[in-house]
Amino acid sequence: MKKYISYDQARSKLQAFCAYQERCHKEVRSKLLDLGIYGDDVDAIIADLIEDNFLNELRYAIAFAGGKFRIKKWGKHRIIRELKLNQVSAYSIKKAIQSELPDEDYLETLEQVIQKRNRLLKEPNLYKRKQKIAKYVIDKGFESPLVWETIHRLYS
Repeated sequence: MKKYISYDQARSKLQAFCAYQERCHKEVRSKLLDLGIYGDDVDAIIADLIEDNFLNELRYAIAFAGGKFRIKKWGKHRIIRELKLNQVSAYSIKKAIQSELPDEDYLETLEQVIQKRNRLLKEPNLYKRKQKIAKYVIDKGFESPLVWETIHRLYS
């Protein structure tokens, strides 16, 4: 049986939850439901968190996009898809992509991912090798035409 948690207790737990790392509204709502908070209290706590600047969708989108791009080397498509799954607004997604994925860095990262994948593959057939590299890089969220253009420039 779940123990009842008061509005103020839930609010302070969620403040700590949001202070630890950037969160999206969906994560916060889910955490509140896990704590047994329902109805108008959920919306009220979320409103309080936004008002006190613990919860900020744009800040979350920028942190998410930057982290996934720099650390996991994800492409734009993958980042956008994941942000949409977290119910982030189109405006916040667009701003995050613009600020965290500058074209020069994006193309440099794409080349690095392609070259690293090429070093790891054992495929002797150049045609199959290019196919495997392209599939891997496109799955990481990079745009197909850009991937193929870069592969042809690097390996022709």
